[in-house]
Amino acid sequence: MKTLMDVQELQDRMTSGAQTILLDVRWSLGDPYGHEHYRAAHIPGAVYVDMETQLCATGGPGLGRHPLPDPDALQEAARQWGLNDGDTVVAYDDSGNLAAARLWWLLRNAGFASVSLLDGGLTAWRAAGLPVEGGEERHCVGNVHLASGQMPVISIPELLECSTVDVLLDARAGERFRGEQEPIDPKAGHIPGAVSAPTAENLREDRRFRPAAELRRRFSEVGADRGRVAVYCGSGITAAHEIAALDIAGIDASLFPGSWSQWSTTDGLPVATGA
Repeated sequence: MKTLMDVQELQDRMTSGAQTILLDVRWSLGDPYGHEHYRAAHIPGAVYVDMETQLCATGGPGLGRHPLPDPDALQEAARQWGLNDGDTVVAYDDSGNLAAARLWWLLRNAGFASVSLLDGGLTAWRAAGLPVEGGEERHCVGNVHLASGQMPVISIPELLECSTVDVLLDARAGERFRGEQEPIDPKAGHIPGAVSAPTAENLREDRRFRPAAELRRRFSEVGADRGRVAVYCGSGITAAHEIAALDIAGIDASLFPGSWSQWSTTDGLPVATGA
């Protein structure tokens, strides 16, 4: 299934009654009120997904802030969202899918291919003049069967082997890459050899993804249009957004799940600063 679904296509599916599970994944660093924002207004029928408790395992030093969830725990969460085998999932948030892409990646990794991101998210839905509703939506418990290991990942030992990756993209903001500021992790800087490619730059001003041709040009400029590509961010969440952008551009990439929050808390690993 294609990575993106636009507002018109989603509206058409909802109007026709096509089986669609809408998942609201509002979350951002520094804003713990995603559930409250959901309860205030969401796309009709959407179920809230909790990033911290459903899309991540417990983090810590040497693990990263947002480790991948246990496969059984993810399957149980997906069933609580009402997900059944054969359903189509559309995920969204209100930040250009910077959070929702984590769910997209996790379901793809779990072998669930029928998942798309709503391009532009709630912002695009509202801009189209479409209705929202408040309160809480719940579905009957589903029966989906999820696997794991269907998307490529890379670990610290593999990153330390220069032969495993040709291009390592850092999806964080440029100032964090350069080590000019670090708002949350204990060390500032980046993994030596990484290239800065802030994932926010994959979006247009309206929070929709840039067209595939633009994304291909952007990734070509940083050498990510050839060879083996891997991506990291602060804790493995927005790196999934970069992987979605790469997918739109027709480029496969591995995720470093622990990302900078794991690298920077693992003893003995080198840190680079500057451009």
